[in-house]
Amino acid sequence: MARIKRIADLRRRIYEILELGTFGDWTSILVSRLIVALIILNLITITLESVPELAARYGLLFAAVEAVSILVFTVEYLLRLWVAVEHAPYGHLAGRRARMRYAISPAGIVDLLAVLPFWVALLVPIDLRILLVFRIVRFLKLARYSPAMRSLLDVLARERRALTGCFVILIGVALVAASVMYHVEREAQPEKLGTIPDAMWWAIVTLGTVGYGDVVPITPLGRLVAAFTIFSGIVVLALPIGIIATAFAEEIHRREFVVTWTMVARVPLFAELNAVEIADVMRLLRSQSVDPGSTIVRRGDPGHSMYFVAGGEVEIELEASKVRLGVGDFFGEIALLRRTRRTATAKAITRTSLLVLDAQDLHALMERSPSLAARLKDVASKRLGGKRISPEGDIVEQELAEGVVEEGAPAREKAARKQKKPED
Repeated sequence: MARIKRIADLRRRIYEILELGTFGDWTSILVSRLIVALIILNLITITLESVPELAARYGLLFAAVEAVSILVFTVEYLLRLWVAVEHAPYGHLAGRRARMRYAISPAGIVDLLAVLPFWVALLVPIDLRILLVFRIVRFLKLARYSPAMRSLLDVLARERRALTGCFVILIGVALVAASVMYHVEREAQPEKLGTIPDAMWWAIVTLGTVGYGDVVPITPLGRLVAAFTIFSGIVVLALPIGIIATAFAEEIHRREFVVTWTMVARVPLFAELNAVEIADVMRLLRSQSVDPGSTIVRRGDPGHSMYFVAGGEVEIELEASKVRLGVGDFFGEIALLRRTRRTATAKAITRTSLLVLDAQDLHALMERSPSLAARLKDVASKRLGGKRISPEGDIVEQELAEGVVEEGAPAREKAARKQKKPED
């Protein structure tokens, strides 16, 4: 049993490394960056190998890069097959079925095509020029490490029916244009437009707004048909471009919305709000980019805002320790309600993207919604008895305990003044 558990733990760890597990896992980050670098190096090598002079001079170097790539990509593929049972979509399947599901998935097929032809070539004679095509396939492996590429592929998959319809329309328009041009120009140019298949070439390059110029109409009526074909091409090509651009923008917006919603909803101060109230808070957020090493807030500064870490890392310098916050963490939420001075300095470790919520914006929202104001104040008062640093990485409870109120007087002095009022 102990041996089985060790194997299961090892498999889970390899899965986390290959699939970018917990935030800040430097082993996973290093492996992913090395694979991305190797893919890019392969693409550069493929390009340079096509130059005869470079191929002759650096042939051994190119061969070494290819050998290392085959070895690394093969090991990666086998490991991904082994850890397929750890994937959430395949977790309910038996080991063999889970691995089969991964093998026939788009990502699995790309990984297989990146290495299989080269191993087959060792056993079966094959035209080496075919291998060049499969080496280009490695470019698709970048989709696993690029959110933008994944989003684009998701958009193409989701809009496949609309894009298929656009392709059918394009073929139909090309066929109609080719048929009309064939009847108009076949006597004037029998060698170029003597058949509809010949005219299809002209129609395709014209609709695509490429216009190679190898086939052009010479009759007045033919030129009129060509003019209509050109205008039709602009309209027909605009359809898929518009569909993809709109869907891609919606996908990016949807992902940003989900990420932002998740970050706001996990803040204890906002955890008890309903969906409408959280959406109101989200509309008040503004973005801020911070360069590595820059100070976000400094000890002693007025605390008029709270921050969500949307990208990068932030280091909080407390009196006795330092805390690192990553994507999804936050700090300074109580300062929105009680504008105390900061008792810690926050600096960006890497280039960091922040979502900032200003106190004045939240206070304006609370004035419009008394129920929201009551909820927020109730949650804030309950949190005062907690730890100085919460599990989520928040530090503002220390700000409340040791901070300075907005007017500039220490909190204990203000309390003392309140005690003297009855005597006055």
